[in-house]
Amino acid sequence: MARTELLIVDDHEIVREGLRLLLDGEPDLRVVGEAADGEAGAAAAARLQPALVLLDMSMAGLGGAAAIARVRERCPSARVLVLSMNEDARYVRAALAAGADGYVAKRSGGATLVRAVRAVAAGERFLDPALPQLAPEDPTSDLSAREREVAALIARGHTGPNIARTLGISKSSVDTYRARVLNKLGASSRAELIERLDKQVPR
Repeated sequence: MARTELLIVDDHEIVREGLRLLLDGEPDLRVVGEAADGEAGAAAAARLQPALVLLDMSMAGLGGAAAIARVRERCPSARVLVLSMNEDARYVRAALAAGADGYVAKRSGGATLVRAVRAVAAGERFLDPALPQLAPEDPTSDLSAREREVAALIARGHTGPNIARTLGISKSSVDTYRARVLNKLGASSRAELIERLDKQVPR
């Protein structure tokens, strides 16, 4: 049986030892390396090319989202699973935004961690059931009042000149606001923008 190779990144040696014992005890898992911070973890990931990096969210030195991003940069093929004491939704969101594929609370049992490792290694996203429910974020929350007005009119199918007349602004201003909305919502085309606005902006 091929074993999934893992790298453990945590700044507490006793935690790394315990995780190695737990994971190496599984027939389909094998720990191939350890590191004490995000910088060392990224270097080890680049050298070892593990299938999965198990990483603490809060570490001395480089930690948190920066550590996740560095690991992903140095070893793009590796999946990243966060194991952390921080269960606040803000930490979970930051980890996922930085490129993590899963998040497990340290207070959860070994069975949950092993299940998470297998799920993430298989290409799935895993969020520990012990974590708070993540409410979907409204991507339009960063838009200014004027940008939201323009966005709402775009969602209703209005053209640029139409929007300019409705709001009493110039067509070039409409184009500027539309470009800002596209950028803030991460849309690359007008069709994609309308699709997102259709879900988020009141019609």
